[in-house]
Amino acid sequence: MTAVIRTVLTVAALGLSASWLSAQAQGTQVAFGASPHSRDLPVEVTAETLSVDQKDGTAIFTGDVLIAQGDMRLSAPWVKVHYQEGQSEIEKLEAKDGVTLVSGADAAEAQQADYNVSTGIITMDGDVLLVQGASAITGDQMFVDTVAGTARMAGRVKTVLQPQSRGQ
Repeated sequence: MTAVIRTVLTVAALGLSASWLSAQAQGTQVAFGASPHSRDLPVEVTAETLSVDQKDGTAIFTGDVLIAQGDMRLSAPWVKVHYQEGQSEIEKLEAKDGVTLVSGADAAEAQQADYNVSTGIITMDGDVLLVQGASAITGDQMFVDTVAGTARMAGRVKTVLQPQSRGQ
């Protein structure tokens, strides 16, 4: 999935013309996902291996990890699940080593991500790339509010805006 997103961005960059406008800012708010997401939906995890530590209430999934909750998908090579103390409910997820997050037609990738299931907030860090249709935004961090269906990019945010042609 990561190669596909990078290819889309590369193709878009090669198609730049003088009529495009480059915008840089310290942060920008965008919509994210097909619809607001319910954090009460079950979380399904698929992976090659699983290691559980009963003492600290964690589980580590490795190898082509895919996490699904409703229409949202998160994939990474390594994911650590933290359970609420003394319960089987998930408190948070940590993903690293290249993370892809997909919700509806929107896709984002980063070096790592943390998902606080109780708040519905996903924090993505490290070379964040957000692709929404033909648009792409890059930044250092992205904060996704899965309940509101929004995201905020921060840290040297960059996007390319294409003005509408007069015929449209």
